[in-house]
Parts: sequence; C-alpha cells; structure tokens
Amino acid sequence: MGPPGAGKGSQSAKVVEHYELPSISTGQMFRDAYNNNEPMGIEAMKYIKNGNLVSDEITNEIVRIRLSKNDAENSFLLDGFPRTLTQAIALDGMLDEMGTELDAVFNILSSNDVLFERMEQRRVCKSCDTTYHLKFKIPKVTGICDKCGGELYQRPDDTLESVKRRLEIYENQTKPLLDYYDKKGILFHINGMQQFDNVYNDIELVIRDL
Repeated sequence: MGPPGAGKGSQSAKVVEHYELPSISTGQMFRDAYNNNEPMGIEAMKYIKNGNLVSDEITNEIVRIRLSKNDAENSFLLDGFPRTLTQAIALDGMLDEMGTELDAVFNILSSNDVLFERMEQRRVCKSCDTTYHLKFKIPKVTGICDKCGGELYQRPDDTLESVKRRLEIYENQTKPLLDYYDKKGILFHINGMQQFDNVYNDIELVIRDL
C-alpha cells in the first residue's frame, strides 16, 4: 500500500523475483486486458485515464478470477489491491474461501512533492512494462527500453492533473484501510523516501520475521 508513485510496483517486483511469488497487480491486469481489447479492460481504462479508481465490482472480479488459478494456492503478493474498504472486506471473503489469510500489509510512505516528481517523469516500456525515470533511472537510449528495445511512454494516469486526482482519491478512500489493517496487527510502515535498495531491505527485514 501507499500513495500513487510511492514505489509499490517496483518494490513488489523485487519481492516477487526474490521469493518467486505470483504477482497479482490489478493495474497490470487492467492494462493487459485493455491491450487485448477485453471488455473489462476497456471499461477499467475509462476510470484510469481520468485518475479515478476502477469500480469495486470490476476490481473485485478480476482479483477473484486471478486468485482462483493454481499458482496462487500457497502464496502470492497483492500490488494495488485492495484500495477501498469495500475491496478489503471482499478480499477477506475470498481468502476465507481459500482457507488462508494475509501475513503482512506494507505501507510505503512518501511526501507529495516526491510523488509528483516521480510520476511526472516516469516512463514505462510498451512491450515489457519495465519502468524508468527521466532523472533517477534513465534509459541508455532516449525513449527506448534497455531490456527489450521497446518504446517508452508516459502512462495516461501519470500526467499532472491525473496525479493530483489520484492523490485526492488516495487520501479519501485508501487511507482508511490503514486503520483496518492496523487493527488486524499486520500493518508495517516503510520509509519510501530512501534509496530503492534501502526501502527493499526494510521490507525484507519484516518478511524474514513473519
């Protein structure tokens, strides 16, 4: 968890790689569905392009479908879900059906000034979704992915107006989740304004103690 641009996706990718976990990223699933011209993806992108959260109904359904796959039976990492209290309650129901529960919820902290800079200068590969930053993680060739040679682009939800809207929504709808998971005793706050490796090390220390 954490505000948009805090580094959730990048840290999630590192955890997934290290522990060989299936990653359940609602944002990525929606983008894939949109690129594949699937009705759910097209509907979700209407929300995303305006900086709004995708409806609980659509989001819960895409997560439910993903959790039903065999690779999620034992362990998984959730990136970008839940984002509302309604989604959190729905997730509890899904986990009960699976006979499991969350081990930990990480909340990555960052200031709004840092978030604006990160997101406005973020670029993503159209082919492999590798993330770059025009100041901190610059591609070797402008506009080209180092990893696969794909074209880099700015996501529609990373424009200034969209970022402002997303931060407003986060304050109003997502922050209440912190109390929800804090009461469950599984919430861990992580300083996201450190260097990337330091942020990951703090996450890793918590995971080791679970």
